Amino acid sequence: MSSYRNPTPTVDAILQKGSKVLMVRRKKDPFKDTLALPGGFVNEGETVEDAMKREVMEETALEVEPIDILGVYSDPHRDPRMHTMTVVFVAIIIGGKEKAQDDAASLEWVELAGIEKAAFDHAQILADYRQWKGNAGSTYWSTKRRSTQVDRNY
Repeated sequence: MSSYRNPTPTVDAILQKGSKVLMVRRKKDPFKDTLALPGGFVNEGETVEDAMKREVMEETALEVEPIDILGVYSDPHRDPRMHTMTVVFVAIIIGGKEKAQDDAASLEWVELAGIEKAAFDHAQILADYRQWKGNAGSTYWSTKRRSTQVDRNY
């Protein structure tokens, strides 16, 4: 038995249609009845991209394909249950018919510009996504400096 205590890997997905992103209303605590990105825990023996596809399918009945990684978020306090580290994918829907299932009480297409409150650190993730869309795919992480001026002359 290991005495190491490591962060638990998770994944989240951003799915956009027009000016809206797909959010799930959580069925369980933490953050019961709060909007969140579809996602969840990575299983042993699973890649993060396969975990993201599985979690989205389990919660929304949609088949998705990752097109990019927004970033990695690992703030030790992002999940009140334990220290988690999430890889956030930008994905596209390639099949299925949306239906809330598993941990999702309901699904909601929400205006991206209007999301100010969400479960975990998902409001910050979506703020970073809005920046990402305008910055030709910059990547993000929990403690990245988010100034308006970025010096790209390293």
